[in-house]
Amino acid sequence: MPQPITAPDRTPRAWPLWKPILFLLVVAVGLYYVKWQPYYGKAFLAADTHSIGKSILAGADGSPWLAAWHYALIYFTAVWKAALLGVLLGSLVQVLIPRDWLLRTLGHPRFSGTLLGTLIALPGMMCTCCAAPVAAGLRRQSVSSGAALAFWLSNPVLNPATLIFMGFVLGWPFAAIRLVAGVVMVLGIAWLVQRVTANDPQPAALRQPPMPPAKTEDRPFLGRWLKALWALFWSTIPIYILAVLALGAARVWLFPHADGAVDNSLLWIIGLAIVGCLFVIPTAAEIPIVQAMMLAGMGAGPALALLMTLPAVSLPSLLMLNKVFTARALCLTAALVALCGVATGVLGMGLV
Repeated sequence: MPQPITAPDRTPRAWPLWKPILFLLVVAVGLYYVKWQPYYGKAFLAADTHSIGKSILAGADGSPWLAAWHYALIYFTAVWKAALLGVLLGSLVQVLIPRDWLLRTLGHPRFSGTLLGTLIALPGMMCTCCAAPVAAGLRRQSVSSGAALAFWLSNPVLNPATLIFMGFVLGWPFAAIRLVAGVVMVLGIAWLVQRVTANDPQPAALRQPPMPPAKTEDRPFLGRWLKALWALFWSTIPIYILAVLALGAARVWLFPHADGAVDNSLLWIIGLAIVGCLFVIPTAAEIPIVQAMMLAGMGAGPALALLMTLPAVSLPSLLMLNKVFTARALCLTAALVALCGVATGVLGMGLV
C-alpha cells in the first residue's frame, strides 16, 4: 500500500542559545578591557587635574610625510584595540545574532528602530572609525539605515565617558550643550537620512538575498565567521589606514597655528565645522584639542562646532561605510553633521 506524501517540515529551527550568550560575553569582556576599565580611571584623572592629556595635534611636523607617519603612529597606538574589537563585533553580529530578531527590532523604518539603535550604542563608547565596522555588520544583517546610522553616530557623540571628561575639563555647560545638541543630531540625522534615501538603490553589498536560516545553520560556524570577518576587514581596514595617513599629512593645513585669530565669527565656525567632519581622532581627543585651542584664544563658537563635528564623523569612517550605505546617504550625513556643528556653535556660544 503506497505511503501518503507528507509536506516537508517548514518549522524554523530554534536559534542556539549559546550564540547570543557568546556574543554578549565577547561584548562585555571586550568593552571592559578596551573601554570601561580605562575610562573609569581617566574620569578621576579628569576630575583631579582638569585635563585628560595633551592635544593630539601638538607638535605638528612641517613635512607632510613626517606628519602623516607621526600622526598615524600616535593615532593607531590609541585606537588599535578598539579598532580590532569593532571588526570582531561587526563580524560576530552576522553569525551569532538571529537575522529575524534584528529585522524585528532594528530592521524596520520606524522611529523606534532609530531610537533603539541610539540606545544600544551607549555602552560601546567607540570612536566613529571603531564603530563603523559594527554598523557595517548590522547593515549586512538587513538592519535599517536609520538604526545603523543612529548606532554609528551615537557611539562617539553621546559617549557617557566623554561627557564626564568634558564636564571636568571644559566645564559642565559645554557637556550639557554637547548632550542636548548630540541627542538632536543623532536622532534627527539618522531619521532624516533614512527618509530622504528610502527609495535609493541598495549598495551592491546588500543586494544579495539572505541565505535561508536552515541552510545557514547547516554551514560550519567557524567557516561562516571567518568569511564574515575577512569580508568586513577587507572592506574597511585598508581604506581606513590610507585615509588616516592622508589626514595626518593634511593636518598641517587643516589646523593652522592661529593664536588669538579664531574668534566667534561665523566664518571660523563654518570652517572648523567642516574640518571637524573630515579629520579623524581617537575617542574623547576633541577635548584636549579644544582645550589647547581655547587657551590659544579660540572663541566658544568655533569650540562648540569642533566638539560636535570632530567625534561624529570623519573621512576615514565615511569611506569605511561606502559598501553598506549609498554615497548620497553618507554625503547627506556629513553635510547635516556640519550643519549641526554650525548651529550649535552659533546658538551655544552665548551660553558658555
